[in-house]
Amino acid sequence: MSSPFLRVVFAGTPDFAASTLQALIKSRHEVIAVYTRPDRPAGRGRKVLPSSVKHLAARYRIETRQPEDLRIPEVRQQLCALCPDVMVVVAYGQMLPSNILPIPKHGCLNVHASLLPRWRGAAPIQRAILAGDRETGVTIMQMDEGLDTGDVLSAVGTSIDDEDNSQILHDRLAIMGATALVKVLDDMAEGCLPAAVPQNNGDACYAAKLTKSEAGIDWSLPAVEIMRAVKGFNPWPVAYTELDAQPLRIWDVSRVDCVVPAEAGTVVLASHSITVATGSGCLELLEVQPAGGRRMSGEAFLNSRKEIIRPGYTLGQSRQK
Repeated sequence: MSSPFLRVVFAGTPDFAASTLQALIKSRHEVIAVYTRPDRPAGRGRKVLPSSVKHLAARYRIETRQPEDLRIPEVRQQLCALCPDVMVVVAYGQMLPSNILPIPKHGCLNVHASLLPRWRGAAPIQRAILAGDRETGVTIMQMDEGLDTGDVLSAVGTSIDDEDNSQILHDRLAIMGATALVKVLDDMAEGCLPAAVPQNNGDACYAAKLTKSEAGIDWSLPAVEIMRAVKGFNPWPVAYTELDAQPLRIWDVSRVDCVVPAEAGTVVLASHSITVATGSGCLELLEVQPAGGRRMSGEAFLNSRKEIIRPGYTLGQSRQK
């Protein structure tokens, strides 16, 4: 006897969503259509490129739809005609209108990259790192009309280690979310899915979308907070400071013992690496990227700028004392 399966409509756009779509394709369930955001210009050349989800759907010849707005009556009618059992939404890029939610037999499920109600919103992975959280995870929730406010069907946690940046954590959570989602669908198809648990709204935090202006390093902050910023803003928008009136992107740092009294932002060591004083403690620059240049180790960068970067040089200022 064959296992029961669900007819799934999938809605998602970036790499994080593609991981879940890949898992669904490999599962016993049937992906009957994919919704993704319209193609947008991307990269330095501003070429119009398909989303990661669209690219994957094309590889498996799954029907793909890219409406500008789900509120258009015709779009809703087309979705109704699919007669889906469930709709899975992962980083789609727009909220589902309230009249879309009841269309699938089992409603709409969302894969969200935090342990809800912690970090509702657009940038939960980065905000968790920036806040110094020691744990995060993925939540599968039954969607309602609010922003990430639906009842929780499954939650799986993972620690946030000092080595984790947003990209590393993103990749780990993408796999965890895909696995958790398939398990929920399997249980749903078997009729043994546990009851959903309401969220405690009083514990919710809002994970606002990242902006480039946030990524400028304030050296007067403690080293631990600056390190979180470097990790949280990698790979976008990338933390930066100023060196010789030009932006210097900081891709990776490590905390080091520092007993030399120095003004925040001052280079205190420039021999085999670059060590900078902060408001409390010091940071070694492990990987940097000068304006118009490539990413390189802190040591390689120091070797290329030894005439400028010496103890006493202050980052973040165009004029030196």
